[in-house]
Amino acid sequence: MVYQRTFWKLKCGIPKLKTNIPAFKLKYSSVRRRYSDFEWFRDVLERETSRVNIPALPGKVFTNRFSDEVIEARREGLERFLQNVAGHPLIQTGSKVLSAFIQDPNFSREVYNY
Repeated sequence: MVYQRTFWKLKCGIPKLKTNIPAFKLKYSSVRRRYSDFEWFRDVLERETSRVNIPALPGKVFTNRFSDEVIEARREGLERFLQNVAGHPLIQTGSKVLSAFIQDPNFSREVYNY
């Protein structure tokens, strides 16, 4: 059995995606997203895929939010979130925004009427 995986690497603060999952058009991609984009994305996934329990995002930080430790912890939490949703078969086949959010550097929320 061949397992399909998505790998994330942090390069200059931007997650770099390497995947062999057929749902994604590109084998390699790198995009920049704000935390608010992740909040929007998670909300859309919950509405698109009601049969899947979408994992929580790492919590917002209000103190020391620019310290290296806090930034790294948040990055790791967002990476886990992306690995979970990108690797879920029902989300891969049922989401209209998954591939664009993860792979399109020009992604815009306004394109999607949610």
